[in-house]
Amino acid sequence: MNEYDTNRIYDLVSNINYYKTDIKKEANCVVLNTCHIREKATEKVYDEIGRIKKDFKNVKKPLVVISGCVAQAESNEMIKREPYIDMVIGPQSYHKITDLILNYERKKEKINETEFDVVGKFDVLKDVSNVQNKISSYVTIQEGCDKFCHFCVVPYTRGPEYSRPFEQIINETEKLVSNGAKEIILLGQNVNAYNYENKYKLSSIIKALNKINNLKRIRFTTSHPSDMSNDLIDCYKDCEKLMPLLHLPIQSGSDKILKLMNRKHGYKYYISVIEKLKKARKDIKISSDFIVGYPGETELDFNSTLNLIENIGFINSYSFIFSPRPGTPASTKKLNSKKKNEERLKQLQSVLENFQRNNNKKYLEKNCEVLVENKLDNQEKYFGRTQHMIPVIFEADDCKTGDLVNVKITSFNQKNLFGIFKNNNKVKAA
Repeated sequence: MNEYDTNRIYDLVSNINYYKTDIKKEANCVVLNTCHIREKATEKVYDEIGRIKKDFKNVKKPLVVISGCVAQAESNEMIKREPYIDMVIGPQSYHKITDLILNYERKKEKINETEFDVVGKFDVLKDVSNVQNKISSYVTIQEGCDKFCHFCVVPYTRGPEYSRPFEQIINETEKLVSNGAKEIILLGQNVNAYNYENKYKLSSIIKALNKINNLKRIRFTTSHPSDMSNDLIDCYKDCEKLMPLLHLPIQSGSDKILKLMNRKHGYKYYISVIEKLKKARKDIKISSDFIVGYPGETELDFNSTLNLIENIGFINSYSFIFSPRPGTPASTKKLNSKKKNEERLKQLQSVLENFQRNNNKKYLEKNCEVLVENKLDNQEKYFGRTQHMIPVIFEADDCKTGDLVNVKITSFNQKNLFGIFKNNNKVKAA
């Protein structure tokens, strides 16, 4: 979502003649768009400010803007701590960036804009063209969270759940496809909580996008298990452009820990959702998120997570040691042993990596459908992804970005597949 927001910031400031530069020291304005989901994010901002100071030591100081969730969480404290910062803008206020920059240029006064104004943001963005021309492009459809998991800072930095107007989403997608996008990834903190005017759901968007000519693939992330409704699950059966990979974070396989986390679902419910998905589409694969060492986690709880992983066989996952975020209920809890947490994370990641490697091994000497995203610099090799989002690097004599091609896989490692494409193996359109 931060990548999407960053691209929209570029679109906005182009209206006042600010454009992206590849030469850092020529910049008149530096924007750090930040995420607060992990520990030490704030300190990383100040470290980056130190590097900017060094880069611009002997040249004119640029306008320095901190945007995103760290700006929202830290607000005026950032300006007080680091005078080099000129402006802080929260993630629901960045649509005001052009007026704020012009205002700063006139008055030279520090600016703090961290009000929640998500409705106003999307009203502005609908009138600003998204000029992305990537083969795989993002579209934010939902922001914020009402779940209040006890470890998560999102409800405090992104605000309550808000669903963008349905027509805005369809119009932006059509524009991106006309720019050359072949794959659309729908984004939201709880993307499957999308509900516009009690009429349109995520399934409504997928069905509408499935009809767009020249769009080849549809994905969405990140989902909450509690919002995996039957109409959404049916899309995996009914919409051929919806890819058979779902990122569905569970965080823990222990019902006790899930309850302490305030996740609002249990182990058996999660398994039942997976079973429904597999009935809808046999080749569907699941990825997930895991938190190790949540306050109160015992060896039994940790083993329950390992059992869940063995049961489902996740194709790919993200795993972290519990990171207390200031202001969240879990931040006041007694932390587990750091050494034990590190041991458990290493063990869990070893199991996850083994599943990922074994899954990749299944592609060896087989053809798989790949969407070509780009050509590697100075090489006759291309990069793309399978339907299950696995990166593929392959050799080809003649290939175009945006093509769907059948690549024969000749080798693999834990994260990537490698192969060869021959020109007679293009995927035929229906």
